[in-house]
Amino acid sequence: MAEDKLDTIALLKAIADSPKRDNSVYHRAMAEARQAFEEAESALGGPVRMRSKTKMKRNGEFTVKWTFKRGS
Repeated sequence: MAEDKLDTIALLKAIADSPKRDNSVYHRAMAEARQAFEEAESALGGPVRMRSKTKMKRNGEFTVKWTFKRGS
């Protein structure tokens, strides 16, 4: 029983010491998305509707296409 507790403590320490996930790419993509909405709204003169299309390429890249139209 004591060995199980020590193993659990060692596991928790390893998790705590592991490198944290880098979310900078996600945050940059979200900032670009907000900017795209702002630009679409200013270009189309008001609220917009958005349609998206996603695709996974063979090389592992994930692409997203957004189409903006004037809101009704």
